[in-house]
Amino acid sequence: MFKKLILITMLLSSAIVADNINYNFEDTNLSKWNSFGTWEITTDDKEKHLSMVKRSSGSFNLCYNNDVNFTDGNITVKFKANAGRIDQGGGIMWRVQDNDNYYVARFNPLEDNFRFYIVHDGVRSELASADIKLSSGWHTMTIEQQGDNFKGYLDGKLELEHKNSKLKKSGGVGIWTKSDAQTSFDNLKIEKSR
Repeated sequence: MFKKLILITMLLSSAIVADNINYNFEDTNLSKWNSFGTWEITTDDKEKHLSMVKRSSGSFNLCYNNDVNFTDGNITVKFKANAGRIDQGGGIMWRVQDNDNYYVARFNPLEDNFRFYIVHDGVRSELASADIKLSSGWHTMTIEQQGDNFKGYLDGKLELEHKNSKLKKSGGVGIWTKSDAQTSFDNLKIEKSR
């Protein structure tokens, strides 16, 4: 009986671990990532990060991985706004179907706000917004998605909640900036729910 219990525990643990994905961007190979704009692995204080260094020809700078197949769960990333005259900051994109269909959560230090958007058929629409002021430097963003409901956290504090059912299918996960926002990202952690 005890051996069966240990075996069941091991199987459940391995199933849970299989649903957790971490990208620390130590690997400079981004061949599995779809990107728009110039994204590079940069080094800051001996730590490697993924950084947006040159904007795309369009409005949005995207770097996402479709292999993740995310529907529900949590996504967390560290981010730091480095520069940008028109726009700064950025955030997480999830349930990415393609370049024109996904959800995004982003923080902009020029506007001092945290927002949810949907990009549907290439058109970005605001879903929810909160006025937030953050100090310069590294911060953590988390989104929690369950069904049609999603929540947004900055540095562990719940700041936004919204419900939207337009993008129901599972999809990719990535990071996002707009216009000339040059931002660094690190420790992208994806925890998928079953």
